[in-house]
Amino acid sequence: MSAEIGIKRVVLGQIGKVHGIKGWLRLNSFTTPPENILDYSQFFADIEEGWGILEIDQHKHQANGLIVHFHGYDDPEEAKKLTGIELSVNAEDLPSLEAGSFYWHELEGMEVLNEEGQLYGKLEQLLETGANDVLVIQPTVDSIDERKRLIPYIKEEVIKKIDIKAGKILVSWEADYLE
Repeated sequence: MSAEIGIKRVVLGQIGKVHGIKGWLRLNSFTTPPENILDYSQFFADIEEGWGILEIDQHKHQANGLIVHFHGYDDPEEAKKLTGIELSVNAEDLPSLEAGSFYWHELEGMEVLNEEGQLYGKLEQLLETGANDVLVIQPTVDSIDERKRLIPYIKEEVIKKIDIKAGKILVSWEADYLE
C-alpha cells in the first residue's frame, strides 16, 4: 500500500528490539506521556512489502518502558523484521488541542524571526531538554546569517507569537545571543 498523496503523517514511536520468544517488541514512544501511543492500535509503517498497517493487539507496561505485540508477528524471527521501524498515524487523527497549544510537527518548517523582523531561518526540529523545549533553527538563503540557532521555547518571554497560517514564529531573541 502506498502512502496517500496530501495526507500528513506524524511519527509517534519507533519499534525497538525483540523481547522474549513470542514476538513481543520494545516500543519507544514519542508521545507525552509515553503510554498515550496506546490510544492508537493501528499504525502506518514502512515494512518489507512497502507501506502497510501494523496493529498492536497486546501491550504491557514494564519498569523500563512498553512492550507490544503486533498482529501476525508471533515469533522472534518475524518480529525482528520490525525493529527500527517508525510508527505513524494521520495527523488529522490526533486529538484537538486547546487554543494556543501546538503539536511539534505543526511548527516544523516555520520561519523564525526576531522582533526587529530579522529572519533567523526555519524551524528544523524541537528538542525536549527537561527544563524547557528548544527550537533548532536552520538558516536559509534569506536568513540574516548562516548560524544555526538554539532558542528556548519559553512562552511569552521568548516565544512572542506563533502564526500557523502565516508559517511564522516571532521570538524575543537578539541576533548576537550565543547558542
